[in-house]
Order: sequence, then structure tokens, then C-alpha cells
Amino acid sequence: MKNRSLILFAILFWLPGSGALAAVPDDLGGRIEARVDGKPVTLPLLKTDIAADVRGDVASVTVTQTFANPLDRAVHATYLFPLNENAAVNAMTMEVGDERVQAKIQRVEEARATFEKAQSEGRSAALLSQHRPNMFTQDIANLMPGLPIKVTLTYAQTVPRVDGAYELVIPLVVGPRYQPQGAGVAPDQPAPKGGVQHWSAGTGTAGGATAANSQTPYGQWEVEQLPAYPPVFELHVPEQIDPERVGLVVRLNAGMAIANIESRTHPIVAETPEQDRAEVRLANGRTLDNRDFVLRYTLAGTRTQAGLLAYRDSRGGFFSLLLEPPQVPAEADIIPREMVFVLDCSGSMHGLPMDASKAFMRAALRRLRPTDSFRIIRFSDAATEFSAQPLPATPQNIQAGLRYTDALDGEGGTEMSAGIRQALAPPVPTGALRLVTFLTDGYIGNEAEILKLLQTHLGDARLYAFGVGTGVNRYLMSEMGRVGRGFTRYMDPTEDLEKVAGELADRLQSPVLTDIEIDWGGMEASARSPDRIPDLFAGQSLRVQGRYGNPGRHEITVRGLVHGRPATLPLQVDLPEASTEGEAVPIIWARSLIGDLHYQLTTGAQRRGAEAVDADVLKQRITELGLQFALTTPWTAFVAVSEKIYNPHPATTPTLPVPAAQVQGTTERAYGIPAAPLASAAVFTGGGTPEPAALFGLSLMGVLLGRFLIRDGARRVTGLGEKCAR
Repeated sequence: MKNRSLILFAILFWLPGSGALAAVPDDLGGRIEARVDGKPVTLPLLKTDIAADVRGDVASVTVTQTFANPLDRAVHATYLFPLNENAAVNAMTMEVGDERVQAKIQRVEEARATFEKAQSEGRSAALLSQHRPNMFTQDIANLMPGLPIKVTLTYAQTVPRVDGAYELVIPLVVGPRYQPQGAGVAPDQPAPKGGVQHWSAGTGTAGGATAANSQTPYGQWEVEQLPAYPPVFELHVPEQIDPERVGLVVRLNAGMAIANIESRTHPIVAETPEQDRAEVRLANGRTLDNRDFVLRYTLAGTRTQAGLLAYRDSRGGFFSLLLEPPQVPAEADIIPREMVFVLDCSGSMHGLPMDASKAFMRAALRRLRPTDSFRIIRFSDAATEFSAQPLPATPQNIQAGLRYTDALDGEGGTEMSAGIRQALAPPVPTGALRLVTFLTDGYIGNEAEILKLLQTHLGDARLYAFGVGTGVNRYLMSEMGRVGRGFTRYMDPTEDLEKVAGELADRLQSPVLTDIEIDWGGMEASARSPDRIPDLFAGQSLRVQGRYGNPGRHEITVRGLVHGRPATLPLQVDLPEASTEGEAVPIIWARSLIGDLHYQLTTGAQRRGAEAVDADVLKQRITELGLQFALTTPWTAFVAVSEKIYNPHPATTPTLPVPAAQVQGTTERAYGIPAAPLASAAVFTGGGTPEPAALFGLSLMGVLLGRFLIRDGARRVTGLGEKCAR
């Protein structure tokens, strides 16, 4: 009888006129229901609109999030979402009713207190918090029925050149994060067992994580704690999902003729009113946020090896120097290589990601040189190895390696540290160069532990990080490539696997430009980032940010080794006394410096020629930069509060998460055991009229309800209906 009561509750909850729904704007129409602790819960709705304006290789991006409440009572909402791992988030506004509120940057504990006070008073509020450079939450207080809240974020970023084309990445989905037991847990707090920490009525949206505080001593748990993962749209019923959650437009002003524009991730329409300008839109108008958007474009003009942007105001002078390696023929590497392949075989890699990894291994193993040796390591809950020692790259050994990788599957947890130890612990064969190729989606929460482990044990090896998937953890992948003195690339498992795998395997080569140093002349350069300029591979670009104290014309000199031979590049630069354009330069500099400090904090690396810096000092420096330049960091947050009181009963208002889409190409193994699987009721999108299938479903509900009335009697049903109404 209890089960039948719950079924009837769900039916009444969805019937028109039951009093459980409020009118929402047509473009936010529909509803999403999850079943939590055996009870149906209707979740907040969301639409996101993204506009990117790219000038040269600097992008200014606006993200507008519109939250709506389909119920007849107030809710608080929380939304876990991604941004580019290099995004300098420097502004936020909130609109509710006739109010438009400019958010303020505050220390994270102060911003949280401001938000909670507004929440308790019944005011609408928005709180933007950073959990990783690419992972944020937007908390919304007192989201009222029929009164959407619109939050607009702006950020700046550079657009890097990758394999000869400029690549703009706009992440759209946060994949599940496996957290090993003990990671992200403050001292004296209970440690849940390893896995994906899902949202539930018990844990709430914070997932039991301890709140960050900018003024307490630093602990590694602060940069490893995770919010609870939201409910995921029912895995095998995509028609229940709002397919139009995201709109996107990119306006490109390249400064020279555009040769080609493409996106392999989404169908696009590109209009080019002038040869150096383009406007790119989604071919279908809008899309589901279940994979990252990647736009690549090439220019027709002659590229330069170096160029400089500069900006000066009352805060002083800031510059951004672009470096690219020279175009020279690749040289044959005669040094024997120990090729170490490390494959993530956890549950999140099951399906298409594992197929992509196998395709890469087929291409890479067949491209081994006769002088190479190789090892293959797989990890999930633990790490195991194909052979007890490095094997010569003979045809027989390569065939055995292919059979081994073809039999691999994805299941279990993501204990990445085991794979790293297995790869780096044995001694390198005499006279050989160790090259480690790491294939993973990066779906972990203990990034700091992994990066510190790599920094400690890498030695003279190089590591190439390959992100496999449609919505991977790009922050972890890019930092692994940085620590490993190699590069980071990505494999989309929905593309032509053999073609992409072959292209990537061909790029396992030595860098073109190494040992880079810059003589800054008389410009008085300071606070440069990155402190250590990395080696540059063919087709790459790099920006060095900094401050200058002496305006005017100067000559700087870039020196390095091109395939081991000395090379010099002189460059004339003009640094302005005052600027009228280029406002993004100081923002990007501050974000880059914050990234450097965060890198030191997580890896234990220190600036060249400097003494070891205390972690607490690094934490405070990051916080100060965030406050000074109005940037989000782990210890600074944006908060906006309405003047008006909208909710007369805030004390009894629940907090509910905005659901996430399943990452395209993943299976249910990526998510562990969801705490709140979505119910099987249809979602109505667009207007308020149900689709024919939904009308049939409602008719069927009516038949079932009639049979239930006959069987159980009018009095029992009346009592249950009164309980539902309450």
C-alpha cells in the first residue's frame, strides 16, 4: 500500500491544476522531477546564453544564466557549472523583477555570510564560488514562482594556438568527480569512502564539504574539497532533457584574413561580413550542455613569432608578450626512448572513451621506433602493468601489447596516484629518454595530490597528457602537461577515432624551442608569469604576462635553442604612457599570476631564484590579487543582493540543485550510484502545451487513477489527496 500511495502522489503531483506548478516564461517552460528518498522533487530550471567577442587572440566572454522556479512556492537553487580553466572572471550582475544589482567581490567567508543573511531575510541573492579554476557554483537565494533571476558573468581569456590553429574552448558540462577516501576532507572531519559524492536530501548541495575561509591556515583539503554532484538526467532517455539549455554566439575580429573556421564538436553557421571578421552561431540555434564547445580557426596572413599587447592606467603598466616557435623541419630523434603508456581504465572511461584510448594505443604502438622500448600500465582501483620490465619494440612485442590493450575495459574507481607511482618508480633504462603518455578524462577531485606526485617523481622524463572525452577535466590535464614539461591534447571519442588517434600519435615528438630566456631591456619588467617559460612544441603559442615600469620604445631579445642550436629574436616594443583600449591585459595578467601562485601551492614548486614560500603566504597573495582585481579565486567570491524582500517565509524554503546532463559518450559507470535518479516523467519544453506523447501519458495516468479509485475506495483517495495538497 505504501508503494501505491507514492505512485498516486507522483500522479497527482503532475496533473494540471494540482496547485504544484507556477507559470514560467515560455522559453523556460517545462519541469524536471527527481525522486529523492522515495519522494518526487521538482528541480529548478535553467537557460544559459554565451557570447564571446574575440579580438586577435584575446576573448571577452559573457555568460548569462536565467533561473526559473516552476513550483508554487519559493526555493533556493544551486548550479554546478564549468568555465574555461584560464578564465579571469571579473564581473557579475543579478537581475530580478525591476532590480539590476552589480555584484561585489569579497573574501569568500564574507561573501557567504552576506548571501546567507540575504537568504534569511527573504531577499533574492546570487553567490558565485570557485572550486577549481574550471569549476564553479552559482547559488541563488529565494527564487520565486514566476519570477526568474538572471545572472550575468563576464570573463577574459587568451585564445591559444594549438597545432597551427587558434582554439577557443567554451566548456559546457562538469563531469562526475571521483574523490579518493580522505581527499578534500578537513582535519577532524569524517572521511566518506571513495567515490562520486552525489547530492541527496541528507548531504545537501555542499556534499558535507567544509566551507572555505581566506583567513585560516592553508590546508591541501581546501583545494581538493568538492561540492555534491547534482542529479543527472535519466541516462538512457534523452527525450526527457531540455535540448535547448544553451545558446552561443562567437564574434571574431581576427585582425587579418580568416582562412578557415570549424567546430568538430557542434554544427555551426559562420557569416563573414569582412575577410577578417566572422560571426559564428550554432546551426540548430541552441544545444544541450552535455559536451564542451570547441571552435578552431586559421588565419591567411603571415604569422609572426612574437607580438606584444600593453596597457597602462593609474595602477601602472601591464604587458602580454606572444611567443611562437619558428617553423623549421622536424628533426629525427636518435636518442632511444622508453615509451610509457598509462591508461585510465576506471568506470568513467567505459564505452566510447575506452574505445578512443584503444585507438590511440593502436596508432602509437605501430609508430614505435626499433630503438624504443615500451611499457603499458592500466589503473582503476589499483594499477597493473602489461610486462614486468620495458619491452623492446619488436613486431612480436608490439602485437602482444595490442592484444593487451584491446582487452581492457572501464570499471571501478579512479585511483590515479597508483598509476603515476607505477609509471615513474622504476629506474629509466640506461641511455634512454622516458616519455610518459597519460590517457584519462581527469574525473578526479584530488588534483593537488596528483600534481605534487608528478612534480616529486618525474625526474628528467617528459609527460604528455591526453584528455579523452567530450567534457574532460581540462584544468587537471593542462597542469599535468605543465608539470610534465610536455603538452596537453584532447581526443573526442565521437570523432573518427583512427584518424584522430593517428594525428595525435604523430605529435609525440621533442619540442622545437627550448631553454627560452628573455632580455627585457630597459622596460623594467616585473611580476612576470609564467616564471619558468616552458618549452614550445610545433604549432603552439604562449603568452608571457608581466608589468612594466618604463613607458616608451624598447628592444627586447628572446633567446633559446631551436633543435639544440642557439637562436635569437630581437623585438621592438612601444609601451604607452596611458591607454584607451586593452582593458583585458591587466585582468589576464592578474589571472595568470594567480595561476602561477596556485601552481606553486598545489605542486610545491617555487619561483626560480627565490626561497621556498610558505603556503599561507601564497594563499594570502592569491586572495589579495582576487580582491584587488575583482577576480574569483578559491578564497574570493562575487555576491549580489536585492533591495526588495521577495520571500515572506525564507526559513522553510528548501535548497535544490539544477540537474546536470550526462556527458556525451559516457555510460552509467561514470556516475557510480546516483543518490537522486530522475523520475521517468516527460519534460515539456518551449510552450505550455504537452507533446502528444505526454498527452497520452496523462490519459494513461487518468485510467490508472480511475482503477485505483475503484479498488481502494473514495475515502482513502480523498485522504491521500488532502495530504498531497498540504
